[in-house]
Amino acid sequence: MRRRRPLFFSLKLFAVNFHKREYMMKRKILITAGPTREKWDAVRFLSNRSTGKMGYALAEAARDAGYDVTLVSGPVDLAPVEGVTMVKIESAAEMAEAVKSRSPEMDVVIMAAAVADYRPVHIHQGKMKKLPGNLTLELERTEDILASLGQMKPEGQILVGFAAETDDLLLNAAGKLQRKNLDWIIANDVSKPDRGFGTATNAVTMLGKDGRNIDVPLASKAVIAATILETILA
Repeated sequence: MRRRRPLFFSLKLFAVNFHKREYMMKRKILITAGPTREKWDAVRFLSNRSTGKMGYALAEAARDAGYDVTLVSGPVDLAPVEGVTMVKIESAAEMAEAVKSRSPEMDVVIMAAAVADYRPVHIHQGKMKKLPGNLTLELERTEDILASLGQMKPEGQILVGFAAETDDLLLNAAGKLQRKNLDWIIANDVSKPDRGFGTATNAVTMLGKDGRNIDVPLASKAVIAATILETILA
């Protein structure tokens, strides 16, 4: 005959499991990484120098911290991060759809991707042949995904952006922090050879909406990622 557990033990076990489930349900984080590609014919596109290393390092750090991680990645030459939900995209429009459709259920959103600000107005279906003289390519603005997320941000969500700058680093970053309704912005000077796009190291300044200004000195991107997560999730 199966022995019944005492009532007080069952209630205690229920409370522990309930709080564990409640905690687990809140540990969702979405991270974007890499560049986008904006096609203008069958073989050409506009893009940037982002390699996705910073975003992938953030995804690994969040996974190791026990979070339920969704990684929305542009085209990169990196191995997929094991143990996370991978969503691969190419264009800024695809990035916007992937992020905005998932962000309402996220507790943390970190936009580390370098999303194109412009895309060609006209996309040629085949390969465009070389013609005599110069070529003028008409561009139009893409959606400002980070600003859209700031407008639709649910109460309690932590929204983090990145500011890759070459001039007036802190001034430009502080402006983005306020305009886009962010909780944190991670500013890095990509004009320096040991940080930014394509490097194994980085150095950043974290600006918080509460006025905090935290310098994170030069280190591997894995260390930078762990420091960013520890700070924003403290």
